[in-house]
Amino acid sequence: MGTHERIDDIVKGNDVVLFMKGNPMFPQCGFSARAIGILQQCGVKFAHVNILEDAEVREGVKAYSSWPTIPQLFVKGEFIGGSDIMMEMFQSGELQKKLGGA
Repeated sequence: MGTHERIDDIVKGNDVVLFMKGNPMFPQCGFSARAIGILQQCGVKFAHVNILEDAEVREGVKAYSSWPTIPQLFVKGEFIGGSDIMMEMFQSGELQKKLGGA
């Protein structure tokens, strides 16, 4: 199975998934920590992928989403964005609405 297919399986196999540096208990960058905080404030269960453990996924997810940075949030197979977009959506209430269906 190729990297694109592996990422596709992860994205489609989880209602909410965050590709991040580190893990929810020990984020490895400030942007990943902020993304985790936002998801925790929303009270939603989510899967995570530590891109530091897999170089193919680290580069592959950027191509998959056409987005150059990490973290990356997907909800119900849809790419949402990184931590800045998540924060904007959280502050407007839009993220909570998207997550409500997840």
